[in-house]
Amino acid sequence: MAEINSYRDLIAWQKSYSLGKNVYVLAGQLPEVERFGLIASLRRLSVLIASHIAQGYGRGNTTDYVYFLKQARGELYTLDTQLLFALDFKYIADPEYKRVKSELDESERVLAGLIRSLGG
Repeated sequence: MAEINSYRDLIAWQKSYSLGKNVYVLAGQLPEVERFGLIASLRRLSVLIASHIAQGYGRGNTTDYVYFLKQARGELYTLDTQLLFALDFKYIADPEYKRVKSELDESERVLAGLIRSLGG
């Protein structure tokens, strides 16, 4: 197992960061009318997930760490819901949705494992 010296070494952070970059780009492809709606919300969430994992890691105690990991998990679920809205409104195509949904599911799986490993 790899040694963890930084939040950047966490697989949960790496997967969430990659997901965040991909969603951020995808959000830019939505119609301009959604600039203050789904685009803004998707972009905000896309950076918050990895950011909360990093923030929790930096807190230095398990209770806070698990709290922020659970915040990140909640944001993953919110992101999932908003991506489904984008799909249903036909702002994104089914193949794009499935690609991002697969990445989101993997991020959630790894994050859930990290939370469990910390007793959360």
